[in-house]
Amino acid sequence: MSDTTVSGSGLANTARPRTEAPARPSPRAALARLWGFTLVRRAVVLAALAALWQIASVWQNNPLLFPTFTDTMSALASALTEGDLLPAALASLAVLVKGYVLAVALALVLVSAAIAVPFLKEVLLTLTAMFNPLPAIALLPLSMLWLGLGEASLLLVMVHAVLWPFALAALTGFEQVPETQRLVGRNYGLKGLSYVALILIPAALPSLLSGLKIAWAFAWRTLIAAELVFGVSSRAGGLGWFVYRNRNELLTDRVFAGLLTVILIGLTVEVLFRAVEQRTVRRWGLQR
Repeated sequence: MSDTTVSGSGLANTARPRTEAPARPSPRAALARLWGFTLVRRAVVLAALAALWQIASVWQNNPLLFPTFTDTMSALASALTEGDLLPAALASLAVLVKGYVLAVALALVLVSAAIAVPFLKEVLLTLTAMFNPLPAIALLPLSMLWLGLGEASLLLVMVHAVLWPFALAALTGFEQVPETQRLVGRNYGLKGLSYVALILIPAALPSLLSGLKIAWAFAWRTLIAAELVFGVSSRAGGLGWFVYRNRNELLTDRVFAGLLTVILIGLTVEVLFRAVEQRTVRRWGLQR
């Protein structure tokens, strides 16, 4: 009887689950997990660059040629709150959006026509081979001659900067759409715009996003370079004009503040493109 009791209690003790305290992650594991975030890695790189900038400028000790990082940040804050940096940035972005959207829409129309008609494809490839290597800023004198010192001149240059690289990327993506998906669209009776919007664009999304990023970089560089010659229009100036005007006044810290604003806007747009890729291309399994 006692043996049974002892053995029973022994079984009960062995069957009772042990409650152990959860193990705390080590500091190295926590740092490795934190390092996995892209924003953290970018922040570390930017902080290192800022430190190198500060050290180099202090060592040079010539604020007129190379202001310190702290002086540049002070000038940036002053220009944003009291100066005209924010209106200049908004003016540049307004022109950029207009030209970018216009060029992308025009490129999609041309590429859709080229997919439908083989001869138009040859025309588009020929035009792309001719104009894609031509720097958009080289058209600035002609645009100023034709359209004057206004926003229309910048839009012409912007359309040229965006149209050809995006058209080439879109055409490549459309041609790589599997024939199975094309047949599905035809079986459902899709034609024209509906065929392009429902079949070709979703299937070619990786190439389209890549083309949009490349075209954005071309457009942003071209816009700032064009604004260094003249403002957004005859009445207002963009970021390029802000940099040029402060350079003439020997306000080097404000020049660096304008250039830093250009860089920060570019980084922000890059983050937005990455977010779009994660929510579409990678989630839908379209990454090649």
